[in-house]
Amino acid sequence: MPDNTTDLASDSPREDFVVFEQPLTERLRTFLRIELLYRQALFHSRAPTDLSARAAVSSLLEIMIILGRGDTRAEVLNELEHQNDTLASYQKQREVDLEQLNEFLGRIKTLRAKLTDVGTTFMNPLKHSDFLNAIKHRSAIPGGTCIFDLPDYGFWLRLPYEERASQFHAWTDTLAPVCDAVTEVLWLTRETTEPEKKTAEGGLYQHRFGQNKGKKLVRVFLPGSARVYPEISAGKHNFAVRFVEWKGIDSPRVEISGDIIFLLALC
Repeated sequence: MPDNTTDLASDSPREDFVVFEQPLTERLRTFLRIELLYRQALFHSRAPTDLSARAAVSSLLEIMIILGRGDTRAEVLNELEHQNDTLASYQKQREVDLEQLNEFLGRIKTLRAKLTDVGTTFMNPLKHSDFLNAIKHRSAIPGGTCIFDLPDYGFWLRLPYEERASQFHAWTDTLAPVCDAVTEVLWLTRETTEPEKKTAEGGLYQHRFGQNKGKKLVRVFLPGSARVYPEISAGKHNFAVRFVEWKGIDSPRVEISGDIIFLLALC
């Protein structure tokens, strides 16, 4: 009888894999959104065009909205404390690379110090900026930041790149203590677990947490060449991964019925 199992865990080197992530806590959900927006803001800020500057400012404003909804600074500090305690517990283990471990602990110490130094009012310079508030207000309207709506914004967008970039960097420097700490926490969270081969029977993989309680992030690794993507749904006690074949944006959704071998990490 032929084996209809598709092995998506051995077709490519790890660096060629695409990773699909599902946060298991609201805190991780917030951190992932900040990470994405921070990357977008920095990426677009490096391009000299006014359209890229618009995209960078939009990402900056979205970060401000997220940070304004709760005490993200305190949540990041708590995560850094947790990561510090976890890493420090490895110091007495013989097989541990102490030089690398101390480097990680040093990075955490630096980030904690920066977060502590900026205090709870670190966002005030941005919150009290009439310039940014006007853009934020008009951004709620589709196309609301056109030059005829915000002539001062239009003027700023046409300034020399160096002048505009200097101002943007001043804004991002205000948010950097939180955003950099979020980036570090996510990196450490991801690096705690090596992915393992799993089989989705009939295209479906289900997992009950049991001893895996306390996990924060589900990561599914698939080769970039695979015409397959996972739909991940998670609850308090379990999660499921359903694999779907990519047929194009105008084609109906096609669930895979055969077995799929893939890589999974629970972080």
